[in-house]
Amino acid sequence: MNFHGILVPLVTPFKSDKNLDLETLKQLTKTFINKGVTGLVVCGTTGEYYALNEAERETVLKTVAEVAKGRVTLIAGINDLSTEGAVNRAKQAKDLGYEGLMLAPTPYSLPDQTGVIAHYETVAAATDLPIIMYNFPARIGIEIEYDTVVHLAENPNIVAIKESSGDFSRALRLLQTPFENFEVICGCDDQPVDFFFWGAKSWIAGAGNVFPEEQVAMFNAAQAGDWDKARQIMRDIYPAIYSMESGNYNQKAKLGCLKGEINVGTVRLPLSDLSEEEKAEFLVFFK
Repeated sequence: MNFHGILVPLVTPFKSDKNLDLETLKQLTKTFINKGVTGLVVCGTTGEYYALNEAERETVLKTVAEVAKGRVTLIAGINDLSTEGAVNRAKQAKDLGYEGLMLAPTPYSLPDQTGVIAHYETVAAATDLPIIMYNFPARIGIEIEYDTVVHLAENPNIVAIKESSGDFSRALRLLQTPFENFEVICGCDDQPVDFFFWGAKSWIAGAGNVFPEEQVAMFNAAQAGDWDKARQIMRDIYPAIYSMESGNYNQKAKLGCLKGEINVGTVRLPLSDLSEEEKAEFLVFFK
């Protein structure tokens, strides 16, 4: 599985009645492929996986795979409230032709680190697909602690961690750890240049829905050692990214999709839509 480069955690388009908009999903998938991204993460947090029923989830996974399989790397988000549920979603992803999985600790239950280790090892034992761990304590409620990462990195089925804690001191410690066959992926939209400077080779960012070309160009500049260009691209897109990170992230990822050029609809409950004033304030970044 190639996950070096920009991987976009796809938004899930909805029609005005909040039903799935599959034609727009196909269009979006094709567009991101044409923009040069390495891969797509489907049914992740930015894709509002928690607001999809099981039939819709399967439809979304199938639709993206039909367009993208063999063209870019396909990763399925398999988060669930239980470990058993994550195992079932891993099997579904395999059946639908996905190449990798992204998995956070179980939300809401607040497991201790022993439980986190058992969660990942149980899923890893049930699939031969590579797993990217997802550390996002602001969403999940607990952190995958450093020693836990080191332990799980020894499992051959666990190949990386998407680091979204926002704590770059933690990220830097991980990036300087001499892992074997295990990588640290940037999961913070405002820190990619820092991650790339310290050797990260991947960025999974919801803002990729908004700035795919810019993020691909930033990654390529960093890989070429052109740090001035990488920093300049970050300066250019930072105001919008700062706004997204400041609140209503999913709403803004959808409103600003491809810099506001494609209508993917609004979010589903329990998220609420932006006010007209908030929409206008965000869209000004693309004028």
